[in-house]
Amino acid sequence: MAGRQAKILDTPQIALLLSELSRRRHPLRNRVIALLSFKSGLRAAEISKLDWSMVLDASGNVGSTIALEDRIAKKKHGRTIPMHPELRSALEALKRVCNGVGPVARSERGGRMTPVSIVNFFKGAYTAIGLQGCTSHSGRRTFITRAAKSVHRAGGSLRDIQALAGHRSIQTTEKYIAYDTEAQRRLIGLL
Repeated sequence: MAGRQAKILDTPQIALLLSELSRRRHPLRNRVIALLSFKSGLRAAEISKLDWSMVLDASGNVGSTIALEDRIAKKKHGRTIPMHPELRSALEALKRVCNGVGPVARSERGGRMTPVSIVNFFKGAYTAIGLQGCTSHSGRRTFITRAAKSVHRAGGSLRDIQALAGHRSIQTTEKYIAYDTEAQRRLIGLL
């Protein structure tokens, strides 16, 4: 990725972000937006365009996957993403207070939030908690990096992360993954 990359957040920083978002108007919606980024790796435009039909099962309940349709994904590269339990709980809570139809991320006026409003949503939250260098892409980059560090425990490979991220090229996925100098030191110590 050319230029400066969005910073990756650690667990305490994510908790701080979620705490900040819980104190703002529409705390349930805010939590879902953040978790769609950090627990599913969705882009701002994908969060903006995500409809309830893509997260509900045939019975109308929050399902076990996100069926991201080609029409909302970058370069029409849709995908199916397993639902993280924390995200599923947040979606269930949000569905209880809305009708579960139309856009998941609704604006103050009830319509779909735009991609720019999602970008600004994250910018305002990061500014409020004093995190610099973080953008709406920080959640996606955190998701991909964490997945890369854990994929071996699930018996997967970098190709699985590529599929979850919706990248056509494995090289694109690799650019998202941050290296860890402490892990490098431990690795050398094992050799």
